[in-house]
Amino acid sequence: MIRCGFCGHEFPEDEGIRSCGKCGKPGGCRMVRCPKCFYENPPEPKSLKTVKKLFGKLK
Repeated sequence: MIRCGFCGHEFPEDEGIRSCGKCGKPGGCRMVRCPKCFYENPPEPKSLKTVKKLFGKLK
């Protein structure tokens, strides 16, 4: 889950808008846009996803 740094909306990473193509960065950026306010947020780090999976299995 990503929490938007601007509006606070929480959304799954796959629900966000990726690669808008407007920045012109070679190879594209990895930012994820909030589906509610379109603010660009950094993606969730892979290490954090791994930790969340581990704790999810313990429940």
